[in-house]
Amino acid sequence: MKFFSIKKLISPTVSIQGKIFVAFSLVTLLGIVAVTSIVYLYMRETVKNNAFTSVTDSIRKADESLNLRLEEIDRLNTVVITNKTVLDTLMSPTEEASYEWFQEQKRIEEFLTAVIAYKPYISRIAVIGSNEKVFFVGTPWLDKNVLKTPMMQYLRQNGSGHAYFHQTGSSDSIVTGHDIRYNRKVIGTVMFDLNDEFIKKTYDVNPTSDSMLFVVDENNEFIYQPQTSALGKDTIIRLNQELAGSNASVEKVIDQKSYLVVSRKSDYTGWFTLALVPMKSLLSETVRIRNVIAEAAIIVFVIILIGSLQVSSRITRNIRRLRSMMMHVMEGNMTLQSAEIRSKDEIGQLYHVFKSMVEELKRLLEGIKASEREKHEAELAVLQAQIRPHFLYNTLNTVKYLAKLNGVPNIEEVSQSLIELMRGVLGNSNEFLTLQEELQYVRSYVNIEKYKYVEPIRLDIEIEDENLLQYNVLKLMLQPIVENAIIHGIASAAQEGLVLIRIYEENAELRIEVTDNGKGMSSEQIDALLEVKKGETYTRFSGMGVRNVHERIVRMYGEPYGVFLYSEPESYTKVEIRFPLLAGADRMKQGE
Repeated sequence: MKFFSIKKLISPTVSIQGKIFVAFSLVTLLGIVAVTSIVYLYMRETVKNNAFTSVTDSIRKADESLNLRLEEIDRLNTVVITNKTVLDTLMSPTEEASYEWFQEQKRIEEFLTAVIAYKPYISRIAVIGSNEKVFFVGTPWLDKNVLKTPMMQYLRQNGSGHAYFHQTGSSDSIVTGHDIRYNRKVIGTVMFDLNDEFIKKTYDVNPTSDSMLFVVDENNEFIYQPQTSALGKDTIIRLNQELAGSNASVEKVIDQKSYLVVSRKSDYTGWFTLALVPMKSLLSETVRIRNVIAEAAIIVFVIILIGSLQVSSRITRNIRRLRSMMMHVMEGNMTLQSAEIRSKDEIGQLYHVFKSMVEELKRLLEGIKASEREKHEAELAVLQAQIRPHFLYNTLNTVKYLAKLNGVPNIEEVSQSLIELMRGVLGNSNEFLTLQEELQYVRSYVNIEKYKYVEPIRLDIEIEDENLLQYNVLKLMLQPIVENAIIHGIASAAQEGLVLIRIYEENAELRIEVTDNGKGMSSEQIDALLEVKKGETYTRFSGMGVRNVHERIVRMYGEPYGVFLYSEPESYTKVEIRFPLLAGADRMKQGE
């Protein structure tokens, strides 16, 4: 039972507190979701940007480290190719296994040993002459067979500049080569082997445990690749060709897995470096933080819900108290509860208005009871005849205010319209009134009548000149015509009812047309409506019929004026009123 009461209290279809609670909760929820989403997306982008920056810097530093070693090797190349011992040995006619040859080998090996001393990243240095002389220091072993290898062919073809060859086999290494020239003639080649461990150490820059880094040369040969890779060689080559050393980062989906791909091309070697970082690993910490933020947001939202429930309860407390007072009065109790609403806001003002109205109702009821006691022996009809118009106005006003307070706008509208009608009929004893006032009575009448029918009734008024509204017409001249259109024309129609009133001036006459979209009339029915006969039916409100209006006009102003009917069965009915243009002075003269 308690749960049902709480549910009824916060239901947005039942109480104002429920509407405030739901609206505040929705706004808060949308705010929390928006802020949480923005923070998460910003954090996600920040992590991606930081990862790109970190990986790019790591690759750049690795390239710079390798470039420093290659530049140092280039300087060593210069030292070797300009050394007199090397040149003399390569141009010497001595043959292998001779004493002179051993002396040359000793001298050149001592020189080469001194060149690579304290340089652990160089695993071997070799000098190979065009005359098939081979001298080297380091590992692995080298002999004349090297002259027939693809490596040697590549170095001889590209030895005039930067020549780098990735040697694979028993010992992986990067081989650099440079021509040895004498008198512009190539007499040999000097080779340096970079230790493969140095390459691995240089490019060991994985930001996550499952990230991968590849170094590919211009011939799509892998200079460096991880020992284990989830991606095939063809995939890496295709990806490298697609990025083409753009020095940028992109997010790619490869084999249904998302990667952050960072690409860089070395200006010194021309090699392409590709780093692939799985987005799942990269954003794992972000996901954890997102979950923490979501949990915190839920806790905050629950706290706000509890707070909004308390706040909405305090805001609507006086509304509930006022509603309780109204229900108390509705049951017939005119004594208000002792607890007062002391707030100075709209609810407090409404309470004072309601209190004054209840006191006025109480005073009126006491007056009614006093009148009934004084006239209890009189007939009911006599008693009704004794009621003054202003009492009826007050009562209708009371009904209107009660309807307004109880949220019943249709009763309020009907009451207001009836007040205006009664004020015009009972409070105005003049036979003439302005056309504007007559139209107001018609509007009030239609506002009352439209609640009697299922299909709505629309009243449209078209005025050619606003000055025509200040001319005088007979009192209750239009209302019977409109009432006849509604009751006998529109009431039995199945579609929406329309009454069109058109006001214009023609031939120095005031013309008023009342057209409805009802069932229409035949010519026999029109003649019968304007015929004088015993037992003629008049309208329910004013007691006047169409014929009566016509006779009043004709009797006062003659035959050119009056009421004229035009109709088509099942289509429409138009009533035209022709009336002289009467200003205030003309009305006074006519009254005399």
